[in-house]
Amino acid sequence: MHPDIESNYEQAKKLYKKHGIDVDQALNKLEDIKISMHCWQGDDVKGFLFRDQALTGGISVTGNYPGAARTPEELRSDLEKALSLIPGKHKVNLHAIYADTTEKVDLNELEPKHFQKWVEWAKEQGLGLDFNPTCFSHDNSKDGFTLSHPDPEIRQFWIDHCIASRKIGAYFGEELGQTCVTNIWVPDGYKDIPVDQLAPRKRLKESLDEIFTVEINPKHNLDALESKLFGLGSEAYVVGSHEFYMGYGLLNNKLICLDAGHFHPTESIAGKLSSLSLFSEEILLHVSRPIRWDSDHVVIMDDELMAIGREIVRNDLVDRVHIGLDFFDASINRVAAWVIGTRNTIKALLRGFLEPTELLKQAELEGDYTTRLALMEEFKSYPFGAVWDYYCAKLGVPVREEWLEEVKGYEKEVLLLR
Repeated sequence: MHPDIESNYEQAKKLYKKHGIDVDQALNKLEDIKISMHCWQGDDVKGFLFRDQALTGGISVTGNYPGAARTPEELRSDLEKALSLIPGKHKVNLHAIYADTTEKVDLNELEPKHFQKWVEWAKEQGLGLDFNPTCFSHDNSKDGFTLSHPDPEIRQFWIDHCIASRKIGAYFGEELGQTCVTNIWVPDGYKDIPVDQLAPRKRLKESLDEIFTVEINPKHNLDALESKLFGLGSEAYVVGSHEFYMGYGLLNNKLICLDAGHFHPTESIAGKLSSLSLFSEEILLHVSRPIRWDSDHVVIMDDELMAIGREIVRNDLVDRVHIGLDFFDASINRVAAWVIGTRNTIKALLRGFLEPTELLKQAELEGDYTTRLALMEEFKSYPFGAVWDYYCAKLGVPVREEWLEEVKGYEKEVLLLR
């Protein structure tokens, strides 16, 4: 470790200690947090089951930066490179279309064996795996409906797929010794205003009821449900709204997924965490960045991300919130996108740990809002960067922008040759 990094860290520790913050303890807590890094940034959400299928479900990936992964081996190589530049041990989040198999198999026929190579790789890398049924980019989703489809045969196809996905998630959890979170998101909705908003939601509820009749050990797999405000092709009405899934999740003991890009563009989800934590034991969080009508830009350390990190730490939700990433950008180096987004998410949590939370809460309780505001503002310029540099160096990953040189080298030696 460079002497300046250690020296700067020791100076920063002294400053934080004046306000009762144990920086060493904060870093130990941070190291225990696992971020679930999404595989679909690496190949623009194409997967391997239906490579020629057009991307549907209101999902759009723009850009044509060279080097997208074309095979499971290439994708795993890219993930390894990204993870080697991110401090800590984390998880990888898979969609069903990323099955690694030579067998011709449809979504409703998937089994754990079709993901055996992913599990073997995760064991080698010391990683956990999360999972998602892929309810888009398929002939049975071409009209924009899946679990709420009026055709019972099509609806059953998606029910069977979700049941299969939960069993695959349980396989991940049992084999890897890390609980898998299997998250269900469906694109169902109307482009224009529907007459009957109730019937599709009744069908969705009935489908979910059938999916969850199959009992899965929660030690191995946890179920989550993800809402969305609107999407391309479902601008007027989304069947799986926030209110629908919050009600269903709370009544049926399922995790509710809060995706930062699935609410109104000016709506913060940070404040929702404390409210939901009173009624739900655990929460799934998808960290994304909405810009106007697009919900999935690479995560930057903006006000919303820092607010999310603070809320998780301030409310002691670190062990109750499962944090995953969800964005896709084909206009930049895809490995760099992972590194930028994941490192920023970890930084936001670190900044939460480096706040004098108890001191601020006490000032607030006493009505001393002057002290609360003054300290919150002053801590914005405290030497957080010195602590982050030390954390990266301690865990053997590049400090500051040094990681970019490695990504550029990987691009030249690997990505541009594809």
